Amino acid sequence: MSTGPIVRVLTDPAAVFTAAAMEFLERARTAIQGSGQFTVALSGGSTPRSLYSLLATQSDVPWDKIRFFFSDERHVRPDSPDSNFRMVNESLFSRAPIPQENIFRVPAEIPDADLAAQSYEQTLRQFFHLGDEKEDDALPRFDLILLGLGPDGHTASLFPGTAALHEDERLVAANWVEQFKTWRITFTYRVLNNAAAVLFLATGAEKQEALLQVLQGNPDPETYPAQGIKPTNGNLIWLVDQAAAGPMK
Repeated sequence: MSTGPIVRVLTDPAAVFTAAAMEFLERARTAIQGSGQFTVALSGGSTPRSLYSLLATQSDVPWDKIRFFFSDERHVRPDSPDSNFRMVNESLFSRAPIPQENIFRVPAEIPDADLAAQSYEQTLRQFFHLGDEKEDDALPRFDLILLGLGPDGHTASLFPGTAALHEDERLVAANWVEQFKTWRITFTYRVLNNAAAVLFLATGAEKQEALLQVLQGNPDPETYPAQGIKPTNGNLIWLVDQAAAGPMK
């Protein structure tokens, strides 16, 4: 059974990244002891870059037993400055001895964003040996999904008022984000809420209002999509700094 969110308020971003790295490594070791591998979905954005850089410096990490996926991606080529894959590659993949076959990136260079989403969904289905897409239990179960929080309350590429908030069949969706006039490719709530653990990172005063609304506001995931992250059988952990927490009780 899932429990309520665990919220840890740390002094500053550095403390958040250190705590996140410890959480990542502990869950990796536990998963590998249990099943021989650790499946993790990474987030993009500016906040996790420092976490990935920190992880790349850690010794004794069983990189060969970790399988890396992405919870969302921009609809750009992998060498684009906007690419989540490029950011993670620069901060982690290229700096640690990670086998290339352990990295499962979104094929966001496919011109049709929906086809790119369908392709990534097939990658998930094949890797996790899922059944027919109409089966209710045909869901991947990640050991850990890392997420961030936007100042507007979005997470992954589930933005306020967008169609993917209501997607209840697909695992991966192409989501049109009007404010940026662009497509994003994102895990849906079905995948995000089936994880064994979801770890949110939030730093900076610009996240303060969104964090307050997501954790303590009235239920309104249409406006604050991060409210919709409620693991059905897993842990929900928030690591936030004092600036983001603000007056939150």
